[in-house]
Amino acid sequence: MKRGSNRLFGREFQQRKAFLKALLTALVSHGKIRTTVARAKSIRPAAEKLVTQAKRGTLASRRLLLRSVGTKAAATLAKDIAPKFASRAGGYTRIVKLGQRASDGSPMAVIEFVQ
Repeated sequence: MKRGSNRLFGREFQQRKAFLKALLTALVSHGKIRTTVARAKSIRPAAEKLVTQAKRGTLASRRLLLRSVGTKAAATLAKDIAPKFASRAGGYTRIVKLGQRASDGSPMAVIEFVQ
């Protein structure tokens, strides 16, 4: 019986962890990124949790952000992104499907912050 919906992306644990961290950092830095649908669906829950942590604004939450993304991305989350969502209870990201990639036919999407 299959349990959970963790995508492995053909990588070992440490590689996958670094890969998802890089995607999250890019999302925070640029506000939106163009990637495959599977990757967008995988980073969405982590991005939502990061914004929730940033909204708390405590020292402990700042340290958790630093552990999850880089220094610049954590500062961006705390100073720029979290205040925009202060009155919002959830649903900070949006995934818009774009169609298939020309080279290999992978379904593409844009994941971005709402507002």
